[in-house]
Amino acid sequence: VQLVESGGGLVQPGGSLRLSCAASGFRFSHYDMSWYRQAPGRERELVARLFSSSRSTNYLDSVEGRFAISRDNANNILYLQMDSLKPDDTAVYYCNAIGYAGSGSSEYWGQGTQVTVSS
Repeated sequence: VQLVESGGGLVQPGGSLRLSCAASGFRFSHYDMSWYRQAPGRERELVARLFSSSRSTNYLDSVEGRFAISRDNANNILYLQMDSLKPDDTAVYYCNAIGYAGSGSSEYWGQGTQVTVSS
């Protein structure tokens, strides 16, 4: 199983980035997919989640209206479009997959990609 994030980098406030997460080794379309982030000295937090079954989404309040999560099930890729970026968005962003079967679950994490918002 692999989750490989890409697309991070340095961007000025107000700018945009699109993160990608390439998944392999599991049935991508059957998994709820999420983006988390962790800033220095802070706990990891859920940024956005896209459910496999309903295709509904959840967003962290502070990114609602600025970020958009999407997925390409044909190519096993998860995206996070980030617009109107703010310095507070600076963090390592992680891709997460969680799937449920019977009474159990499987969860996978990527290695993270750094996003820095600074002038």
